Amino acid sequence: MSHHDPNSTADINHRFDFHPATTEEKRAEHGSVRHACRELAHQFDRDLPPGREKALAITQLEQAMFWANAAIARNRD
Repeated sequence: MSHHDPNSTADINHRFDFHPATTEEKRAEHGSVRHACRELAHQFDRDLPPGREKALAITQLEQAMFWANAAIARNRD
């Protein structure tokens, strides 16, 4: 039995397609997100004591960067 929803095909394709930065504006937005996240990661590295919590904070920041860049790539024309 398939649980496939016909509407999900387009959504799945959109999620897994390559979305290149086709404009200078998009490239700049991606760069801005990466820069801001990198700066915060360095702040975390300086200010937080070593341990699991610090590692998770940096990992979650990395995930936030990925999702932010996905939002730019997938939803801006």
